[in-house]
Amino acid sequence: MNVTTPASGSADRRAATLVMACLGAFVAYLPVTTVAVSLPAIQSALGATTAQLSWVQDAFVLPMAAFILTAGVVGDVHGRKKVFQAGLLFSAAGAVVALTAQSVQVLWIGQALAGLGAATLLPITLALISHAVPDHRERGKFIGLWATSLMAALAVGPIVAGVILDHFAWRWIYLLAIPVSLLATVFAARLLTDSRAPYERRLDWPGQITATLAVTALVYGVIEGGADSFTAPKVLTALAVAVVAGVAFVVAERRSDSPMLDLALFRSPAFTATTLVAMIAFLALIGFFFLLSLYFGMVQQLDTLQAGWRMLVVTACAILVGGPVGRLMHRVSARVLITGGLVVASASLFSLTGVGADTSFVSLAWRLAPLGLGMGAVMTPMTATAVASVPHHLAGMAAAGNNAFRQLGGALGPAVLGALLTTRALDSFPAHLADAGMTGAAGERIATAADQGGLGAVAALDLGADTGRVMGALGEAFLDGLRLCLTVAGSLTLLAAVVAVVLLRRPGSAGAGHTQVAASGGAGGAASVKVVEV
Repeated sequence: MNVTTPASGSADRRAATLVMACLGAFVAYLPVTTVAVSLPAIQSALGATTAQLSWVQDAFVLPMAAFILTAGVVGDVHGRKKVFQAGLLFSAAGAVVALTAQSVQVLWIGQALAGLGAATLLPITLALISHAVPDHRERGKFIGLWATSLMAALAVGPIVAGVILDHFAWRWIYLLAIPVSLLATVFAARLLTDSRAPYERRLDWPGQITATLAVTALVYGVIEGGADSFTAPKVLTALAVAVVAGVAFVVAERRSDSPMLDLALFRSPAFTATTLVAMIAFLALIGFFFLLSLYFGMVQQLDTLQAGWRMLVVTACAILVGGPVGRLMHRVSARVLITGGLVVASASLFSLTGVGADTSFVSLAWRLAPLGLGMGAVMTPMTATAVASVPHHLAGMAAAGNNAFRQLGGALGPAVLGALLTTRALDSFPAHLADAGMTGAAGERIATAADQGGLGAVAALDLGADTGRVMGALGEAFLDGLRLCLTVAGSLTLLAAVVAVVLLRRPGSAGAGHTQVAASGGAGGAASVKVVEV
């Protein structure tokens, strides 16, 4: 049995662990907004459709959702330090492939490798913190800094992409991740101490295979349904496979004596609440970033750097509030912080339904800022509560489970909202063309091009003197789709707030909600999980 006691080490050792964990989280999330604001440039250079653009982001997020749980198990079994370094190398490899891509399909491969690296880094970095800081109160401060590093990556990404695209081709947005990942790998060898789970774990292949199949089939079905039709045979097949594989995953985990996600963890209301909140909130947030980048490029005709400064409003506000929220966690309950943050974020999303093609930066900023403030208030208590809702030795599984559902939401965000956007915009585009005076054969030709190649295909047409009218109609159609998506995203965020209110029932705790999951040794040293009230 591999047993490692909680590290009591020096302050220097804990500080080194925190620095490496934050750096790993930064590397994991850097591609999210870096790529998001570069989508118009990628679409123009590679001739990608809207559905193919959705896959550019989902090729990154899908491996994160599908392999996070397995990465946590591998770290528990083989040592978290080695798995942390492997995650950094996967991130570097993905950046190299994407940087050299000459087609959107190769770009997907690079994004998938980077996503696999992120899937490895996210649970391992939290497990490293949990091992180094066993006291849950002090650990909350470290997790707050970890969450801030995630938001810092989201903040830096658009600016880095904007500066690069002002001077170089889109592919160079991937350059920064290569030296940062490689240097972090070298420093990790010197600064990190290795750790493993305090009880024996094994890889859960039935669970891994069924989870990967369920997530991939679900996201594929949603994306293709939006691009084609939800009644198409391939879409119905994919969604059916997702349901069957999801049921098989539950069966496999219930029968396994070493599950990668013990379903008994969901008996803890605090763990269940934060996991559902993570999935719903990230569906809205990552989907929103995808839509916002298209709005800046297709409607407002902004370059990447201009779009990056506007997106910085969200992430900068999230970083600004992250530190104070981490200090408030022991005086204000997680229920209040999470619910309040989600309500503020939801109000921001609803307010954004009033934007138009000529909305000024100032008018946009006051709508975007509350979204950042709200999400910043949610991130730290959400993660800390998930980890604190279980005993210390199960913190890695809890962190991996919370991250897995968070990334599932992130994968579904661009897929669901992108499908809604495309469907609504294409439905209203012919009417906006007619309002702009584009009728008859000319209007039909343009509408057909949009139906076949997506909204981005219209910009590639030779429109001559009609360019202004057609692009105006395209912008109005896009705004119709955007308003629908913002309404859905705002409603989902409110739903997450309701989940937090209902399941985080005891506001006196900023941690586990007074329910913990305990582990007891089973046959052969394996751990079984039960829930106890404390």
